[in-house]
Amino acid sequence: MENIRQATQEDSKQIAEIMILAIDEIIYSFIGEEDLEKSISFLEQLIKQKNNQYSYTNTIVVEIDNKIVGTSTYYDGDDLYKLRLPVLQLLESKYNRKINPEDETGKGEIYIDTIAISQDYQGKGLGSKILDYLIEEIVHKEKKTLGLLVDLRKPSAKKLYERKGFTVVGKKSLTDIEHEHMQKIPK
Repeated sequence: MENIRQATQEDSKQIAEIMILAIDEIIYSFIGEEDLEKSISFLEQLIKQKNNQYSYTNTIVVEIDNKIVGTSTYYDGDDLYKLRLPVLQLLESKYNRKINPEDETGKGEIYIDTIAISQDYQGKGLGSKILDYLIEEIVHKEKKTLGLLVDLRKPSAKKLYERKGFTVVGKKSLTDIEHEHMQKIPK
């Protein structure tokens, strides 16, 4: 039986190891090299902290038998620049990288930055359960718009989002990869 709960600081390493499955290309672009261990370390450092895009405070986890098998990080698009700043500062101080990433979200939506499922649990409906949870909490209870980007190279992900009621509202490029911006708006 799975359990969805708020992440804790102690979950940081497990979250980073799962999150990298969803955003490896992006993190590699951020740190300037394709190094899995460095990328996980970069994410873990951010997840442990408060007040950034990848913080445990913006993350939920899915547990099965007390093991984290899935994760989702989301935040208010109004806070994008405030939450991005620590990420950019860490990139500059630790990796000597100055980047200017595209804005993946903005005012008026709660943005799902990542949904990631451990390889052993992929294809078992956990991504769908995370979406259902976020839709219930954010769209139905809080009456807020939920947004995300879907990689154009992943049509099955787009179909899932469409089944959950998300519609395309535009296109965005993120680290030179084309995405569609999708939203689910409260009724």
